[in-house]
Amino acid sequence: MQKLLWTPSEKYVKESNMYAFMQYVNDKKGLSLSDYKSLYTWSVENISDFWEMIFKYMGIITSHDYTAVVDDINKFPGARWFTGAKLNYAENMLKFSKGNKGDALIFRGENKERRVITHDDMYKTVLSLAQALKNAGIAPGDTVAAYMPNLPETIMAMLAVTAVGGIWCSCATDIGSQAAVDRLGQVKPKVLFTVDGYYYKGKSFDVTKNAAAIRANIPTLQKVVVTHYAGNPDDIKGIADACMLDDFLAPTDYDNFRFEQVESNTPMVVMFSSGTTGKPKCMVQSVMGLLLNQLKELVLHTDMKPGDRMLYITTCSWMMWNWQAATVGTGASIVLYDGNPSYPDTSAIWKVLEEEKVTVFGLSASYIHALVAEGFSPKNTVNLEHLREISQTGSALSEDGFDFVYREIKSDLQFNSIAGGTDINGCFASGNPMSPVYSNELQAPGLGMPINCYDDNGKPIRGEQGELVCEKPTPSMPLYFWNDDDGERYMNAYFRVYPGIWHHGDYVSFNATGGITFYGRSDSVLKPSGVRIGTAEIYNIAEKLPEINESLAIGQNYHGDQRVILFVTLAEGAELTDELIKTIKTQLRTKASPRHVPAMIIAAPDIPKTLNGKKVESAVTNIVNGRKVTNRDALSNPESLDFYESILPQLNA
Repeated sequence: MQKLLWTPSEKYVKESNMYAFMQYVNDKKGLSLSDYKSLYTWSVENISDFWEMIFKYMGIITSHDYTAVVDDINKFPGARWFTGAKLNYAENMLKFSKGNKGDALIFRGENKERRVITHDDMYKTVLSLAQALKNAGIAPGDTVAAYMPNLPETIMAMLAVTAVGGIWCSCATDIGSQAAVDRLGQVKPKVLFTVDGYYYKGKSFDVTKNAAAIRANIPTLQKVVVTHYAGNPDDIKGIADACMLDDFLAPTDYDNFRFEQVESNTPMVVMFSSGTTGKPKCMVQSVMGLLLNQLKELVLHTDMKPGDRMLYITTCSWMMWNWQAATVGTGASIVLYDGNPSYPDTSAIWKVLEEEKVTVFGLSASYIHALVAEGFSPKNTVNLEHLREISQTGSALSEDGFDFVYREIKSDLQFNSIAGGTDINGCFASGNPMSPVYSNELQAPGLGMPINCYDDNGKPIRGEQGELVCEKPTPSMPLYFWNDDDGERYMNAYFRVYPGIWHHGDYVSFNATGGITFYGRSDSVLKPSGVRIGTAEIYNIAEKLPEINESLAIGQNYHGDQRVILFVTLAEGAELTDELIKTIKTQLRTKASPRHVPAMIIAAPDIPKTLNGKKVESAVTNIVNGRKVTNRDALSNPESLDFYESILPQLNA
């Protein structure tokens, strides 16, 4: 039973962009939609009309009009959106910027650096960068890569690349050179944006050696453009074809700059999968698809307006970086934070929120769970009067996490839990300012996202756990995978489980409230005696115990069945005694079911995680079932796997 945590006031609803959009639809279509449920239903029953309304409401700038909103809604995959239209992503993102002296990008570094870039200065820098790229021979269809921290220069480089019709891809400087080459090298970039160094936990880290290795191992690179931040600019001498950003910028006529116009379904961004089971997949997404979906989610679901300030804890390896970067297209400001949000102590990022008057704060479930474990109370530490919304994603959040937000952060705010993924550079399910928030669930499906919950036989179910699917195409789905000429990898990724239906790989339930609960990735679902169990159900119970920091549940094929093994990392001073093991099992049996009780509980020194901080059940599952882990570089802590390999004889005894 979901617990009601927050209800928007009538004033909050009627001042929201979502409400204004609903009235816009009512006016244009002669309807009388009155709440989010009716608006959502209309959006998925009239998909073409819905995306056309989004196009018009957002004021999309095109040089050629479209001939059809979608060429064939039943072509899945393969539907093409707004065919015939020509446009430029950066031109649309910068439409509020020219001449605007308001803050666009506010940078806060762990090293206490603060910089403010106005919308107009951002506009001019982007155009100067774009002209420099043109001078360097970058033309529509060329790929440009970034190996960067979360700096203003990264966002401006992305906008400059799209201004000339190029294809953008990025990864963060906290991954090694080989992991970067595994990603960026596949898409054959001609220019690399990078930095001389970055800060983390009070230390500066040199990037030039990694940048030199990346340049040496990607033969298509012709130029490396280096931003000075935390290193020594002289060290770029070791990077072939490198220059500093200030020397790369080119003069341009700001008033007469020509944004390259490209067809709607032109590739614009390559997103990389985590790559924990081989080289990362390269998912190619379109100009119009990203533009429409990002604006829909930011303007309507997140309710961003000029005057708002968003801060998201993210890196350039995560799709949330692309998502937050699109905030400039709403006329709002982005507060970019680079470094450890809890350095020198847990209050660090919260002090930034207070000082910069942040209105929308984005974070992950793992960060909230860390706050819960520490017992840190933001509301008793800083003044959060400006904070009106928290956006949370990354993995399933426990009920304790939901309660913590309203108890220890702020009792009157919209908690906007979102889920979708890198695959669509956006959300299948999200929050909205017109609906209540219940514990342990996302508020609703996203507008225009015809999603459902299927059982193993492909039948829709409600109130039970099943597979998240999408029944019709949406604009930001990948055009294709890079180096997948016959489309086989694309089809295998999404369409083999339920033919003609997008199988997303999340384990969910659709609830009576209208909300959706996420239980984790379905490829990590446990099946003891054939009964399906979401790992998040175990984590939500086990990690409430004060002795446990984190846990990882996997299934081991054992004597013709599957048994559940639970690994736990312990709080300082705690030991995995027989008594604690008994307590864990009792809690799981009474609060979940006997099926949730693991056959073995083992103390582990660390839990393997992706570069974005997500637990990697698959890597440990592969190890305990005798399969190789093929890409350790995709983990933030690959050394953690040594422990699991060392205990394999014990598990097979």
